[in-house]
Amino acid sequence: MTPTDNTAAAPATEAMPAPGTREVVVRCEGLTKEYDEITALKALDLEILRGHVFGYIGHNGAGKTTTIRILAGLLEPTRGRAEIAGEDVVERRGAIKSLVGYMPDHFGVYDQMRVWEYLDFFGAAFRIPRRKRRDRIDYILDVTDAEYMRDRFVDTLSRGMKQRVGIARTLMHDPAVLLLDEPASGLDPQARVQMRKLLRRLADAGKTLLVSSHILPELAAVCDTIGIIHQGTLRASGPIDQVLSELHRDRLMEFRLHEGVERAAEVLRAEDACSQLDEADAVQGLLRFRFSGDDAAMAGLLGRVAASAKVVTLREVPLSLEDAYMAISGLESEEEPELMEAPDEAAGAAKE
Repeated sequence: MTPTDNTAAAPATEAMPAPGTREVVVRCEGLTKEYDEITALKALDLEILRGHVFGYIGHNGAGKTTTIRILAGLLEPTRGRAEIAGEDVVERRGAIKSLVGYMPDHFGVYDQMRVWEYLDFFGAAFRIPRRKRRDRIDYILDVTDAEYMRDRFVDTLSRGMKQRVGIARTLMHDPAVLLLDEPASGLDPQARVQMRKLLRRLADAGKTLLVSSHILPELAAVCDTIGIIHQGTLRASGPIDQVLSELHRDRLMEFRLHEGVERAAEVLRAEDACSQLDEADAVQGLLRFRFSGDDAAMAGLLGRVAASAKVVTLREVPLSLEDAYMAISGLESEEEPELMEAPDEAAGAAKE
């Protein structure tokens, strides 16, 4: 994000809080954005702690980019307020530009500009003195493992390399918060692993990250907390395990059987505590189902199934972010949900 407000100050490294301190760096209260009859964002309440990675999940037009643009000081909310490190994003836009590093899904590069020149250009835009810019470029190229790209032309880099340079650019002015829109989009598996390590390294160094992504396993591996937004409303947020347990109070269980699959299925259908029996892989001897009982009830069920079939294993299937997202968005139903797509969301749907 290139600053244009003359009130933006040169960056300064912030003092780290004492270990164990739960410092809220990003705060939204009743944040709402409306366009005529369309509500792109509805009364968002959100807190992100220093040094945490927050994963923001939602389909195209759900409200992710609207949220990010408001936090970056690029869009005014209709109602509510948002703060970055105690600074109001509307009233203190100059300060916000120093506090936030924003990387959209697609960002511009310049022909015939080397990586170090690209970073130097943005450092100059933030009024960082020339000598300090050199030191800063050396530092962020090291942090992002991009030193080997220093003299390469930006427009010739691969997608993964460009994404890493994009993050390096957001770090030039040493912001407290990074807003990253789909940083893993279009990356191959190796590049995604490298991206995941980089994001975790930045959080461990004290940066606060808001990351939107469609690659849910990647978020599960790197995020401290997540938020699932659907049609402009934040439907669930918190640590991943907490969100999963709140959304799926019934356990997902799986029988692997050697013989008697149909007889076992009949037992499961007769159980009040069993629901959503899945026989799609019955030919391989697998039966999945939801179970609402306790461990004692499960032991009794295991005995009844074992009396009618040969049980190889019984296990609880770990829930995933995909399960949570599908449960909230309603994509498991045959009817596809209507998207609440605001004008700026529609124009940037590819970003989400």
